[in-house]
Amino acid sequence: MQKITNYFIISIYMNENAEYEMTVESITQREEKTELRNQEENNIIVFKIIDGIKDILEEDRQQKQPLFLSISDKFLMNTIKDIINNPKKYYLIGITGESASGKTTLVKYVTEALKKKFFGESYTQISCDDYYKDTSEELINAGSYENLYKTGFSFDKPDAINLDLMKAHLISLKNGCGVNAPEYNFVTCESIPDSVQKKPTKAILAEGLYVLGEELINLFDIKVYVYTPFEIIKDRWFKRAILRGKTGAAAEHQFTDVTTTAQVYIRPAMEKSDIVINGLTSEDYIEEISTKIINLINDVINFYK
Repeated sequence: MQKITNYFIISIYMNENAEYEMTVESITQREEKTELRNQEENNIIVFKIIDGIKDILEEDRQQKQPLFLSISDKFLMNTIKDIINNPKKYYLIGITGESASGKTTLVKYVTEALKKKFFGESYTQISCDDYYKDTSEELINAGSYENLYKTGFSFDKPDAINLDLMKAHLISLKNGCGVNAPEYNFVTCESIPDSVQKKPTKAILAEGLYVLGEELINLFDIKVYVYTPFEIIKDRWFKRAILRGKTGAAAEHQFTDVTTTAQVYIRPAMEKSDIVINGLTSEDYIEEISTKIINLINDVINFYK
């Protein structure tokens, strides 16, 4: 009798164990099928977005002043894939170009398009200009910008900016942590620390002369260079210099420094960039084409999700 009882107990145990194993296997199979369906769906989304962006780029190429001067198909494919497959990732976008090339204008009107679609919660903007080191005391002691330049001081070399602090802030934002950025006054040369709160968002746009320099370039997921012809840069630069309190010999001296240092520190970044942007496009057109791309991506994702 005891042997029969043991037999039934063992049989029940084996059946339950087999059922458990079948259940585990079934769950695993369902998970694999779900993952496969999700991946297939993501692939469809990627190709739909790529096809749509290519159509927009083709339209852009027909313009007298197209926005995009260069963007590779391989970069486009890899980036869209990464964005779709990693929805929680924070993306660092570095935007550089020579002084007065149109970097700030590009960022302003791209973010205008983002704000209209997502109410400003989809991006964070951080500027290299805010990380200039405080030289207000040196300016006061020199008595004028012209005298300050005579001491050999330059605003247009990487060591004029606290790139270590900017790097630390970019890493924190990419890792999902907020930071308090400094604020810089171009007239007084004063830097006020911890002035502006920056929150981590899906898109973190970093703009400035040295964001694609050797100190920071490896941080960025997307690297953008704004190209503008020299004569246009020169005209823009001198108009802006007046607003920053620089005129006459002081302005002439700094612009000479600007063009010399650009050759060494900024122009090489163009070859390392994923996208080259035309700095001559109008503000309205920047916002228009940005809106088209943003709407395309959003509409395709919403349709399939």
